[in-house]
Amino acid sequence: MTHEETPHTPIAKYTAELIGTMILVIMGCGSAVIAGSTIGNLGVAFAFGLSVIAMAYAFGRISGCHINPAITISMFVAGKIDARDTAFYIAFQSIGATIGAGILYIIASGNPGYNIAYNGLGQNSFSTSNNGFGLVPALIAEIVLTFIFVLAVHGATHEKSPKGFAGIAIGLTLTLVHLVGIPLTGTSVNPARSLGPALITAIFDSTTALSQLWVFWVAPIIGGILAALVWKIFKK
Repeated sequence: MTHEETPHTPIAKYTAELIGTMILVIMGCGSAVIAGSTIGNLGVAFAFGLSVIAMAYAFGRISGCHINPAITISMFVAGKIDARDTAFYIAFQSIGATIGAGILYIIASGNPGYNIAYNGLGQNSFSTSNNGFGLVPALIAEIVLTFIFVLAVHGATHEKSPKGFAGIAIGLTLTLVHLVGIPLTGTSVNPARSLGPALITAIFDSTTALSQLWVFWVAPIIGGILAALVWKIFKK
């Protein structure tokens, strides 16, 4: 996983971001929706982490494998990606997440016992999936967890870090933040990952997912920006 400029065409990079984010949603959110009762929160946390590891080694050399607007914006603040790529990365990540959530819905609907109103699509929430945690704890948790995660991304992808291990370090850090975040908000730390399931769920069921979506864009972006600013201090 790298964030250096690559010789690949812009459309190749944007497509890699779309596919990578799509797979993250299918496998990460899918683990909660389809297998959550069997594998529990620990299994879901590892599903998200392993998805990132797999995509990092699949697409890291092509796009840097951000598959997360919070990472992309953090890289922009750190001066590692330009404004044009930032905008297109976020757009394609959002599209990929929505496609992934749509595919997950089709798959889950094959189970006669599946009900989107009850089972959902792994959408994030701070009032239904977290046993009463409110807005302020959700905001703080998502900012802090995203900060930890994205700071690890900066460190793991630094030129002086051990080569070939960035994907593993980043994936395991994502697993780590999910262990704390799942009981709180379902863990976002990724605005696109939150957008896709919220949009598809809202189409088929009236939920609070869209009304609360702003939290899972604002908080991760703040956390990502803070990570970039702190990383700049460490690099001096």
